[in-house]
Amino acid sequence: MPAIRVLPQLLVSQIAAGEVVERPASVLKELLENSIDAGARAITVVLEAGGTKRVQVEDDGSGIPRDELPLSLARHATSKIGSLEDLEAVTTMGFRGEALASIASVARVSITSRTREAAHGAAISAEGAQLGEVHPAARAQGTTVSVADLYFNTPARRKFLRTEATEFGHCEDVFRRIALARPDLAFALKHNGRVNQALRVQTPAERIAALLGEQFAGMALDMASGALRLAGLAGSPHAATARADSQYFFVNGRYVRDRLLSHAAREAYAELLHGERQPAYVLYLEIDPRAVDVNVHPAKTEVRFRDPRAIHQFVFHALKRALSPSAAEAPVAYAAVSQGRPIQAALAVEQPLGSYQSFVPTPIAKGENAPPLGYALAQLHGIYILAQNEAGLVLVDMHAAHERIVMEKLKANLDAGAVQRQSLLVPAVLSAEALDIATAEENRAALEKLGLEVSVSGPNELAVRAAPAPLAGGDIAGLARDVLREIREYGASQVLSSRQNELLATMACHAAVRANRALSVVEMNALLREMEETERSGTCNHGRPTWYQLTLADLDRLFMRGR
Repeated sequence: MPAIRVLPQLLVSQIAAGEVVERPASVLKELLENSIDAGARAITVVLEAGGTKRVQVEDDGSGIPRDELPLSLARHATSKIGSLEDLEAVTTMGFRGEALASIASVARVSITSRTREAAHGAAISAEGAQLGEVHPAARAQGTTVSVADLYFNTPARRKFLRTEATEFGHCEDVFRRIALARPDLAFALKHNGRVNQALRVQTPAERIAALLGEQFAGMALDMASGALRLAGLAGSPHAATARADSQYFFVNGRYVRDRLLSHAAREAYAELLHGERQPAYVLYLEIDPRAVDVNVHPAKTEVRFRDPRAIHQFVFHALKRALSPSAAEAPVAYAAVSQGRPIQAALAVEQPLGSYQSFVPTPIAKGENAPPLGYALAQLHGIYILAQNEAGLVLVDMHAAHERIVMEKLKANLDAGAVQRQSLLVPAVLSAEALDIATAEENRAALEKLGLEVSVSGPNELAVRAAPAPLAGGDIAGLARDVLREIREYGASQVLSSRQNELLATMACHAAVRANRALSVVEMNALLREMEETERSGTCNHGRPTWYQLTLADLDRLFMRGR
């Protein structure tokens, strides 16, 4: 066995670089965090060839004193912590004191900086283990760090870098995360001499729109409990996507990928998403720095909470509350209308908008404060309700909307202790096997809590003599079969706890108005008013939308009015 020996300093730094510097995006992250810690108000990123040739970050922060420039490239040298107490309550983005040294071991690095007190700037360069001399340089207050030719001295690792487009994509993702974390700072991104992104100081909502698009509609939230605070934007169910690539969680301004936080968010969205669709959100969690350990991963993208259960419950309940508005309060889901070139433009059928207004009937009087979902106009194919509100036309899936209304009523009753029952004039009889009969008899108390009174009426029959009041007009026999099947498969305790929402959704489906059932105008308006008062009524129990808005502008575009 070879003798134990101390590794050369360059090799030690290159090993450390393997943990910190995975690709150009890793370099960019470290440099951006240093600029933020230096108190910068404006930061410019310059990339060449996706960062493989050069990653440069310029800022207007406090700068580095001339005599500390060599130390900035030394391993485990930092101005951010000085004791274990500092580490346990760290508030800076960087603190390990090894990023620049690790980067310099596998790239050509130059630093130019000037403090407010200095008469002029100073610069230093490093290449591998070779540290240059400090020399005067022109610079306004702040720092410029340029990292060129990443992995020039470790060609085996350079081979693992991807195409320019791929590496730029990773750098752009890091830039986006840092810019989302700090909307109070101005950022610019330049790639191959071209300005790719320029962001002024903005409110969080404006910054989110600038980086993620106007279509990222969501509910703003800002909730606090003791030392905890959760703010940001919870994307509406309509903003959900097939991939989890629009989920941004920041803890004390630091972007993290944390399973506990992701699970809490997923649980909060559970009733609102269809199938395997992923929620979209930008959330900022503020917590006492002493209650979270950020020193658990070299790249600082993972954290460990001192009281994980409390954090999970706080995030879950804060998000749940924010995601529970009625259809009247939730962000509007707009139907997509083609913006393409009108195919009838050459037919000379333009018609001024005003000429129609004299004879188009409307149930909304001018100046009237109409309800958000407006008033019903008609029913389409026994499936959809057409309503008119101040914005234009509202399209409602009546079965989906009624499902949500019934489920929320059932949930409120169950939360109060038991679902209200209504005795049936004629019991609903269903054929049953011996296992069904045994399940009904053994779980009588659980069935009664769910609003069902079920008894044996024959050798192979069960009779339902009372049903939940909101469901009394539905398919009671089918409802009883489904409930018994759930209890038989999962057990009564599971059905009344972890599977409660799934069961209530099944129950609500049996009572919701069916397709092809004709509704009067009065019934349709009653449904619209209930949607406006019911939590989460913007989506059905399976996560599908219950209504869409077509504005007058959308309709004008469809019919090319005024063209």
